[in-house]
Amino acid sequence: MYIFRNEIKVNRTPLLIWSLSIGLLIASVIFMYPSMKDQMDDVNRMFSSMGGFSAAFGMDQLNFGEIMGFYAVEGGSILGIGGAFFAAITAISSLMKEERDRTAEFLMTHPVSRIRVITEKLLSVIALITILNLIAFALTAGSVKLIGEELDMKKLLLMSLAYYLMQIEIAGLCFGISAFIAKSGLGIGIGLAAGMYMLNIISNISDDAKALKYITAFGYTDGADIIKNESIPTGYLIAGLVLTVAGIAAAYIKYSHKDLRS
Repeated sequence: MYIFRNEIKVNRTPLLIWSLSIGLLIASVIFMYPSMKDQMDDVNRMFSSMGGFSAAFGMDQLNFGEIMGFYAVEGGSILGIGGAFFAAITAISSLMKEERDRTAEFLMTHPVSRIRVITEKLLSVIALITILNLIAFALTAGSVKLIGEELDMKKLLLMSLAYYLMQIEIAGLCFGISAFIAKSGLGIGIGLAAGMYMLNIISNISDDAKALKYITAFGYTDGADIIKNESIPTGYLIAGLVLTVAGIAAAYIKYSHKDLRS
């Protein structure tokens, strides 16, 4: 597992920066909740009358007077966008960087198959995303406890799982793209994550665009649906899993037969 360990080592600093940035931003938002709690009735009325804007972020269906409703919009947005960008950046550079940095020839001189290279790099991407989410979850749960609010662990776990699976989906797609490119693909990865986020906003605003939720990884991370139903929307989740498998399969097929630049 040399490649796996090396990938974790190389990415440990970005992982620490992203994890603490996301986790501490969420904690900061939660620490603001007690001072805003008494004003939440007015906030609920304001958002309920803002039409499409409220619907875009699910604010028309959430109670800001409850910590989970508040977290779903504020903390969830931070974890969703930040986690998606981290997953995209990490995965898009995973396979591509061997050609970009001219290290492919050195790597392939070792007694390892390309399948093993792909597998260990994929596992490292999943491990990095998992660590980021564990740190964010710990800081979130700890912050809620520190402000003295009652934590609904089931809802928090479901929301955290939804965001984790969303990040894995984006990583899977970017991992597949990484096998097809040889130069910097950060713009592609960030663009994919941002584009999916925008598609989800459009699908929330327009009933005619609901089908977009099947192709955006954010479709099953809607905090309002998860809190209300206490479950992750199955249809959107299955579509996401299909896209994830397709992206990973594309990486194996392409990279296994690719003429690598040395």
